[in-house]
Amino acid sequence: MKEKYIKIRDLSVSVKLANFINVKLLPGTKISKERFWSGFNKYIHELSPKNKNLIEKRERIQKLIDTWHKENKDNRFNLKKYTDFLKKIGYLKKSGTNFKIKTKNVDNEISSICGPQLVCPVSNARFLLNAANARWVSLYDSLYGTDLIPETHGALRGKTYNPIRGKKVILYARDLLDKYIPLEGKSWKEISKIPEVKNNKLNLKLKYPKQFVGYRKKTNKLCSLLFINNNLHIDILFDQSGDMEINNPEGNQDVLKIHDIILESAISTICDHEDSVAAVDAEDKVLGYQNWLGLMKLELKSEFKKKGKNIIRKLNPDRYYVSSKGKKIKLHGRSLMLNRNVGHLMTNPAILLKDGSECPEGILDAFITSLACIHDFKRKGNSRTNSIYIVKPKMHGPEECAFTNLIFEKVEKVLNLKKYQILCGIMDEERRTSVNLKECIRALQNRVFFINTGFLDRTGDEIHTSIEVGPMILKGEMKSSKWISAYENNNVDVGLSCGFSGKAQIGKGMWAMPDLMNDMMKQKITHPLAGANCAWVPSPTAAALHALHYHEVNVFAKQKKLSKRKSAKLADLLTIPISTNPNWSMEEINRELKNNAQGILGYVVRWVDQSVGCSKVPDINGVGLMEDRATCRISSQHIANWLHHGICSKKHVLEIMKKMAKIVDSQNLKDPSMKGQSPYQTMSGNFDKSIAFKAACELVFHGRSQPSGYTEPILHLNRLLKKN
Repeated sequence: MKEKYIKIRDLSVSVKLANFINVKLLPGTKISKERFWSGFNKYIHELSPKNKNLIEKRERIQKLIDTWHKENKDNRFNLKKYTDFLKKIGYLKKSGTNFKIKTKNVDNEISSICGPQLVCPVSNARFLLNAANARWVSLYDSLYGTDLIPETHGALRGKTYNPIRGKKVILYARDLLDKYIPLEGKSWKEISKIPEVKNNKLNLKLKYPKQFVGYRKKTNKLCSLLFINNNLHIDILFDQSGDMEINNPEGNQDVLKIHDIILESAISTICDHEDSVAAVDAEDKVLGYQNWLGLMKLELKSEFKKKGKNIIRKLNPDRYYVSSKGKKIKLHGRSLMLNRNVGHLMTNPAILLKDGSECPEGILDAFITSLACIHDFKRKGNSRTNSIYIVKPKMHGPEECAFTNLIFEKVEKVLNLKKYQILCGIMDEERRTSVNLKECIRALQNRVFFINTGFLDRTGDEIHTSIEVGPMILKGEMKSSKWISAYENNNVDVGLSCGFSGKAQIGKGMWAMPDLMNDMMKQKITHPLAGANCAWVPSPTAAALHALHYHEVNVFAKQKKLSKRKSAKLADLLTIPISTNPNWSMEEINRELKNNAQGILGYVVRWVDQSVGCSKVPDINGVGLMEDRATCRISSQHIANWLHHGICSKKHVLEIMKKMAKIVDSQNLKDPSMKGQSPYQTMSGNFDKSIAFKAACELVFHGRSQPSGYTEPILHLNRLLKKN
């Protein structure tokens, strides 16, 4: 279906987008149509050539790097010569004097509270609501429904409530209370009578009395006790009447009548227009923009059926308590919503410029998402400081960070915002940004509120940048390679040296296996131990459980210690993960190719055919993994690298792609999550006509020529073919 356009100034604007902006977005902002469209028209034409030049510069630099590696192929790799070369071509910038970021008006969720961060596709209203409401999550539900409580000795999950499992949940939770809200000389397990609050005084002797924050009563009976640990709240709910606010049967078998413990969990949520969505035209963009506007207006709702019942989901209200001093206190009821715009690369046909070219999508995102935030300024339902939080991904080096700063300056001018009212999160996921992180932060020092490592995109860029050097090591070995540890440490080291602690977030990446919470609890504590204020989780349940790690680790104290260590070495960061002795057996090669091919096909068929940008996709062993474009990028680049160096042949890879397509088809036909989507079209037996299969093959066979190894150009093109 072709876009229908109307003429506005020098622009051809999709009718769908124009109607959304004029009818739904602008009213209530005090920004007139005249002001918005004249300003947007002026600056989009001013900024677009600069955007194009930066993308072209990426390609020029990549060609220079490719040529250098080819010319030095027969020589032993010399890191000093390589480093000097990168400086000469402007890839590696000189590090300037030390400085501290100057960001102001940052909400406490960014500056003062360390905890989990969700990433959610902006195109899915139901998921967005779940994520926003995941600020407060049931610990009992999170324990009962996951593998953290083993299904042994009769503690099966089942379809109905199991009191044996419930008892294990209660005991597990009591241990946590003893650990994080310890009593003086006694265990929570020893208390058999509901505590009392008289004259705002709690009759429990706490080891740390200041942990008691407040309480709630219902019909003059205590129903809630609020505590704090490491700046995170724990709300213990009691059932004294049988009329439970949250219908958890555990309360019925608990002598203390605790029927739930609510944890402050997802402190912030990234509402994502980028890697987790499939947005290729005005229709798709408007869907995401509408949902974001609904969040800013506190009006977003989702209606759906669950177990035969009609459910209406909406945003949770704030939470009110009586403080330990007898005053009314209010706690924010929702995650702080951040907005991830797209990067500088892609354009979108939603708006055409006066020369007929498509509008740079990242610039469009900046204007529209910022405009929506104006609706929040009066309500303060999201930011209480009237700040706009935009996470900017896939920037390559300081020059592109400076361009983002320029974009935000123009947006602020058109929308009558204060200077530096738009704050910026820097995704440290491209190699040229990693090696120049200090200077990237300097370019955004008045706006930066967040830096975050992205292992998969960073690996994809590592492979693509150094594709001429040699065959890359096995994908599973990447996490133990020298550059990875240097990369993760460097992100923290630079953030701390630039004054992030207590002012801005230093983040870590996603736990990709939402069903394996026991493993997550064993492994993901490394993120706060590494000095990360926040780390990504795939679900509200995972947020509640990961929050326990921040009760365990005082991140600010950890950051203070880490700030004294030796900084990560640039030499380690530039170490290229090639195999020095690629003598893999055919079995090893096939295993690696199958793993990569299955992941690519499993993701691409949903993206192209179903417009699903992120979902739990079964891997080759049937384990559900959260897949997005970053995972697709590393897998496609890895095969492209091996093809380029003769580890495998095109015929060999194509045979494996066809075999894996059959497996993916079988998995998807059995996957309950695919029900409700448009009818699934198999790839196997239909290879010549399946747009999805062809797209997956293009990602591999044309991977070397894709800009920075990104998957977006091929995915967008094939999704548009599918839609039209």
